[in-house]
Amino acid sequence: MARVLNRWSHTKTVLLIWFICTITFYSLLRMALLNASHNSPSDDLTVDIVAKDSRASLYDKMARDLHDKGALFLKQGETSQSLSLSDIFALKDGSVTPMLKAADPPVRANVLHLSPDQSSPISAAVRDIFLPYFNKVIWFQNSSMYHFSMYHASHHIVPVPATEAEIEAEANAVRAVADTVCPLNIVLDRVVLTSTGVVLGCWQVLSGTDPLTIRAKLKTALPRSPAKQLYNNVMLHTSFARLLGRPNTYPQEGDKTSELKFFDELVTRANNRLSGIQATVTELWYVEEYDVLALALNGRMKTRKFQLGCSKA
Repeated sequence: MARVLNRWSHTKTVLLIWFICTITFYSLLRMALLNASHNSPSDDLTVDIVAKDSRASLYDKMARDLHDKGALFLKQGETSQSLSLSDIFALKDGSVTPMLKAADPPVRANVLHLSPDQSSPISAAVRDIFLPYFNKVIWFQNSSMYHFSMYHASHHIVPVPATEAEIEAEANAVRAVADTVCPLNIVLDRVVLTSTGVVLGCWQVLSGTDPLTIRAKLKTALPRSPAKQLYNNVMLHTSFARLLGRPNTYPQEGDKTSELKFFDELVTRANNRLSGIQATVTELWYVEEYDVLALALNGRMKTRKFQLGCSKA
C-alpha cells in the first residue's frame, strides 16, 4: 500500500511539473508570437498595399475632377485650400505676380522635400508643355521648393497660436519622427489638371515609409494640431504649376467639349513625358510660413530640415 502511495505521489509531482512546464512554454510562445506580430514587416506590407490602392482610387477621382466640374479656374475660382485665386495672384503687364499676405499666426507645415536635382527636369518638362499656351497666365512652382504636404501643426483655416518655446518643442518632435522614417523611393503615377487649374504630380510609393504612416506619426507627435487637416491621409502629390486664365490658342468659347479636349491633350502630353519618373525623398521639413502659401508663392518662411533616419527606435 505504501508503495502505491509513493508511486501516486511521484506521479502527481511529475504531472504537476509537466503542467507547469507546458503552461510556461505556451505562455512564452504566445508572448513571442505577439511580439513578432507587433514588429512584423507584414504589418507594414498591409499598410502599404491598402494605402497604394487608396491612392490609386483617389488619383482616379482627381483625374475626373476637371470633367466633373469644368474649368473653374477660367472663372477665377478657389484653391484647394478655400482661397480665392484673385486674392493670391495678380495678372499685371502680361505677367503673374503673387500677392503675398502675412499669415497670423504663421502656418506651421510639415512637408517632404524633393531635391532640386530631381525636380528640375520635371519643372523643365512642365514649362515646355504648358508655357507656349499660357505664357501670361501661368504660375510655375519654384523647382527648389517641390514638396509633398504631410501634416500641419497650424494652418490658415484652423490657426493654432504657439510660443517660441512651443514651436521649438514641435520642431524637436518632428525631428524625432524623421529619425524613425525611412527614405521614400517613389514613382510619378500620373499628372492631372484639376478644375481649379492646378497641374499636379500624383505619386506612388515603391519602398520606404508610407505617407499614411508618416502622417500618423506626426499626428501623435503634434497633439495640439488641428483635427481637420488639409489633405487625404494617403495622398502624395506635388504642385507643378497653376493655370490662371485662358490659353493663347483656344477653342470657341462655350464649346465645352472642345475645351476639355484641349486640356486633355495637354495632360496626355505631360503624362507621356513624365509618368514613370522615379525619385527618392530623404528630407522632412518643419516650415514656418510667415506669408500665406509661402511654400507655393516664394514667400517668407523659416525651414528646419531633417534627414530621414530609418531608425527602429
